[in-house]
Amino acid sequence: MPRFFPSVYALQATLGLVILSAAQLASAADPELLLVIRNHRFEPAELKVPAGKRVKLTVHNQDPTPEEFESKKLGREKVVPGGAKVVIFVGPLKPGKYEFYGEYNEATAKGAVIAE
Repeated sequence: MPRFFPSVYALQATLGLVILSAAQLASAADPELLLVIRNHRFEPAELKVPAGKRVKLTVHNQDPTPEEFESKKLGREKVVPGGAKVVIFVGPLKPGKYEFYGEYNEATAKGAVIAE
């Protein structure tokens, strides 16, 4: 009588690798944008992103002091230490304008994601 257990385990392992690879490919396919914090301002102040797609946003704080990326419309809040980078995923978004700001310097650190 043939044994199927090794084949079933091999199939499960292969299926797991396929799922992991697909997830990595999907992640790699996300559009990537860079947002810089310099002199307590976001640069660029407006980021255009494709509507209906998840976007990988890398925020690089070039100031020596921390800043916070905060957006109620995007549902994101992340402290970016001075001189550090953080990654924030947003979307998929419906077409529209989604404001964000730096909580530590609200007067100058303002911007928006525009989904088109």
